[in-house]
Amino acid sequence: MRVSRADRSQLAQWWFTVDHTLLAAIFALAAAGVVLSLAASPAVAAKKGLATFYFVERHVLFTGIALVIMLLVSLLDAALVRRLALVIFGLAFMGLVAVNLTGAEVNGARRWLRIGGHSLQPSEFAKPAFAVLMAWLFAEAQRRRDMPALSIAVLVGVVFAGLLVAQPDVGQTLLVALVWGALFFLSGQPIVAAFGLAGVGALGLAAAYHIFPHVAGRIDRFMTPDVGDNTQVARSMQSFIEGGFFGRGPGEGTIKTVLPDAHTDFIFAVVAEEYGIIACLVLLALFAFIVLRALVAASREPDGAIRLAIQGLSLLFAFQALINMAVNVGLLPAKGMTLPFISSGGSSTIAISITLGMLLALTRRRHDLMRLKKPRLMPSVDFGNEAGAAR
Repeated sequence: MRVSRADRSQLAQWWFTVDHTLLAAIFALAAAGVVLSLAASPAVAAKKGLATFYFVERHVLFTGIALVIMLLVSLLDAALVRRLALVIFGLAFMGLVAVNLTGAEVNGARRWLRIGGHSLQPSEFAKPAFAVLMAWLFAEAQRRRDMPALSIAVLVGVVFAGLLVAQPDVGQTLLVALVWGALFFLSGQPIVAAFGLAGVGALGLAAAYHIFPHVAGRIDRFMTPDVGDNTQVARSMQSFIEGGFFGRGPGEGTIKTVLPDAHTDFIFAVVAEEYGIIACLVLLALFAFIVLRALVAASREPDGAIRLAIQGLSLLFAFQALINMAVNVGLLPAKGMTLPFISSGGSSTIAISITLGMLLALTRRRHDLMRLKKPRLMPSVDFGNEAGAAR
């Protein structure tokens, strides 16, 4: 793409201020998702009696839409990103209330709304907006002691988590709590309070274990894998052994014919079996690069609210990827968490595009920062004036 520096259009300003390296890494991740969808999805479609490339075509469609949305969101400035987050969170919040009241129950949980013949998961869209709003509230709590920003952040976090638990969706609740707790710590709140919140989180997990039978079942199967039905996780772990370092070859894997969620929650295991552990490490490195690149940009950001928002969005992206991968290798109980831009799924893919679009927008170089110059190491000396003064 060739854009003249004399061009003052919004597109030209975006091109010269956006992080090209971060943008390229995100496009590489999206391309990898399309390729891996070709490996995992056809077998699942055939098992469900659908057209062979049904899920592949759907994944390509949603990825294309997601990339367009991501680029449009990345055009916004920080103030507009915050306003967009407020609008999205408000709509998603109403969606979460509607889900708990009227949503269809699937496998004992209410998580989806049916709109115009399509399924929508409001919690996916609420997450990036929640991260940005919490970052702003925590920054305001540090900047203005007279404003009850911290109390509002606690209230919003508790209500949001409560709506997720009511579905119930313990996995998303854990993810949101991790992001909220990380922002609480990064914003410079008292360390004693951070430990107190960690204790509350532990009590919450214990309560979920005793209240929700499916949560207790997953944890029990995780702690004692030899007892009970633990087929999905066990088969996923086995795929890493069978794939070895270089995999069995594209199309040669068998896990996708066994697991019902091979194209979503367990696509990382499909990658391990067909492409090998080396490919999994490359994919992990790509996720890590995106997160670290954004966190480095955050470390240079002088505005507290923007810095925390970048950190919150980065950690949201990182925690979701890590939870999915950890489940696939048997380090965590099954959570029903998708792998960003890799797993098939409309709501999750669009929501990730909003997350990364906000990240690109907030990490753009700003004109107010470009004008800031570092002080010289040595003061400049005008030798001509010194000579005149000597005379």
